[in-house]
Amino acid sequence: MARPTIKALLLSPERPLGDKPLLVVGPSLGTSSLLWARAGALLGGDFDVVAWDLPGHGISPAATETFDVPELADAVIGLVDSIAPGARFHYAGVSLGGATGLQLGIKHGERLKSLSVQCTGANLGTPEGWLERAETVRTQGTPVMIQGSAERWFGPGFMEREPELSSRLLHSLRDADRFSYAYCCEALAGYDVRDELGSIRVPVLAVAGVEDTVAPPPFAEEIAAGITAGGGTATAVALEGVAHLAPFEAPGVVADLLRTFIGGNEK
Repeated sequence: MARPTIKALLLSPERPLGDKPLLVVGPSLGTSSLLWARAGALLGGDFDVVAWDLPGHGISPAATETFDVPELADAVIGLVDSIAPGARFHYAGVSLGGATGLQLGIKHGERLKSLSVQCTGANLGTPEGWLERAETVRTQGTPVMIQGSAERWFGPGFMEREPELSSRLLHSLRDADRFSYAYCCEALAGYDVRDELGSIRVPVLAVAGVEDTVAPPPFAEEIAAGITAGGGTATAVALEGVAHLAPFEAPGVVADLLRTFIGGNEK
């Protein structure tokens, strides 16, 4: 295994980096930086918002070998160092991007000012389920996941209210590299940080969607409880009407939560 290569996109207005606090935002499996586009635009007046794409998704190159979630966290640190060497930053990530955030808190906590993990858990699904999905996508391609993902990703009525936007995000899934998607599934098969939550010392905001069937509110509560049990600071919040992609489904709510949370931890 090796640290994968990831690329980033600036979601805030172009200006010299460093004038505003740096906020790095991470994606869910099968999505791209589009996941954060609207929330990032709302936050762009207060923060330099940089979104990264998973290997083989969006603008990131396809992976050529297996990797694990800690190596994704290493890749995020490498990405930040390429644009702001040694900088401390705020981080917010969804699902696999949130799992990467927890690994950042465990492995690279000295680099973080705050951490928001959204629609994720200290472990997700079962190893068997992820390995089965990896094999399915490797042999049949990512379009085979579109129907199931549409059902998991969005809360009731969202696709009817936002047909063009939801279609664009599902196109990110369709266009993702099948082998990289499978590597991401295999990384999630080996992911479980429940016993390491107590080592996180950066302030944490765990956000869940009430309609999320993948990582429902008890997952966020488990994260917060594990961190506080170890002496850290964490809060769990549940959003009504939201499923698995909080910043995409409720960008204004998420932007307000992050603005308040980050503002209290900017130092």
